[in-house]
Order: sequence, then structure tokens, then C-alpha cells
Amino acid sequence: MLLQGKSIVVTGGNSGIGEAIVLAAAAEGANVTIDYVTHPEETTALIAEVEAAGGHAVGVQADITQAADLQKMMQTAVEAYGRLDVLINNAGIETRTSLLDTTEADFDTVMAVNMRSAFFGAQAAARQFIAQGGGGLILNISSVHEDWPMPGNIAYCVSKGGMRMLTRTAGVELGAHGIRMVNIAPGAVSTPINASTEADPAKMKALDAAIPLGRMAQSSEIADVVVFLASGKAGYMTATTVVIDGGIMQGSVGL
Repeated sequence: MLLQGKSIVVTGGNSGIGEAIVLAAAAEGANVTIDYVTHPEETTALIAEVEAAGGHAVGVQADITQAADLQKMMQTAVEAYGRLDVLINNAGIETRTSLLDTTEADFDTVMAVNMRSAFFGAQAAARQFIAQGGGGLILNISSVHEDWPMPGNIAYCVSKGGMRMLTRTAGVELGAHGIRMVNIAPGAVSTPINASTEADPAKMKALDAAIPLGRMAQSSEIADVVVFLASGKAGYMTATTVVIDGGIMQGSVGL
């Protein structure tokens, strides 16, 4: 198993890409801590699914926009499994508003969930890695929109652009401690955040036509790359972004 015995924290781990990461990591032997804010029943059901398959998972309700809750999240993993090996900053939101339409509240909320949580989550995880020794890994679920403009969704793009620079800079800073930091940038993925697009046949036809592989990704396909990066097979990768987009950044402009 690629992740046997590794202690992994997944923010926003009870739905979408986060849920797929939890299942894939547990199937590869990881001990998983699932962070959630709402829908505790979904977390309970996910833990039961992991355990039924022979894996190990615990849940923690934490507001990732608050540094104290991020620390609680790390401590939950350490108390449950003795250490922390991987933090996956997965939780994210968007407002789908333009520069002219985005309110202060919209902007602050997106930045808090997407960017602030990744920054202070990385800080808390890095401190734990250094304290326990042996290095560690921080994976950020970013987006192709860290680099590719998406008119009408500007706060989201700004937050993901910030995540890209966080990864590049912190990856350099933390290398001396044996700590790696890598962004994963998915393109269009079939998750709840894209439910409105999937419900519109015209939008889906246009999107599929813009993707060289002709379809959206499944959450499990993102999770498979997470497992690879968290394994020993990717130990020389840091301060960079891995793009998983079906070729959309090369095949289209301005979606």
C-alpha cells in the first residue's frame, strides 16, 4: 500500500474531491482525519464506509478560517494516530462574481476559506512536522484558475493565485526541514461546486467541447494524483503545481 500508516488530514473532507481523497488515501493504508464544518452525518457515514473497508478515519469539526481550529485539527490527528504526515488543504468556495459585483463580504469569505486557511493550515502543519521530526507534506487543492483567468469569478481566481505563490515560497522556505509543499490544480471536476453547470445541458456541451479529453474529471481522478504525491514515489517534488485539467488550459481560452 502506498500510504501505509501515514497520518493524513483532509480539510473539507466529507464531500466532493475531499471525500474522494479520504476514500483513496484510506484504501492505500492511510490513517485519515476528516475535517468538516457542516453535515456531520455525512462525516459519520464516510467514516463508517472507510472502516467497513478495513481503514481508519476520525472526524473533527473545525472552522478552517480560524487558526485555533486549524491547530485543533492537527492535534486531533496527532492524538488519534501519534503523528501528522500529510495535510491536504482541500476546502474551497467561490462566489462567481465579477470585480464590479463582488462585495467586501464575498471577497473576505472566499479569501478566508481558500487562502487564509491554506496559509495558517500550512503553518500549523509545518510546526508539527518540525516538532516531531521526519519532514512532512502539504498538498493544496488549487485550480487551473491559479494561473488562468476566469472572468466573472474573480475572488476565486485571486485566492487560487495566492495559493500558487504560497506553495512556491513556502516550499522553498520549508525545504531545509524536509517538508514538501505541492499544489494540485484541477480543471473542471464533477463535484457539488459545479452542480449548476452540470444541470445545464448547453453549458455542459460547451464545456465538454472545450476540454481536449471531452469530459469533466471525476473526483477519484484527482484523488489518485493526491495518493501518488503523498507516497514515496513523489519525494523530490516541491514548490510547484501539478495540473490535472484534461488539457483545457491548452485547448481553450476564457471559460
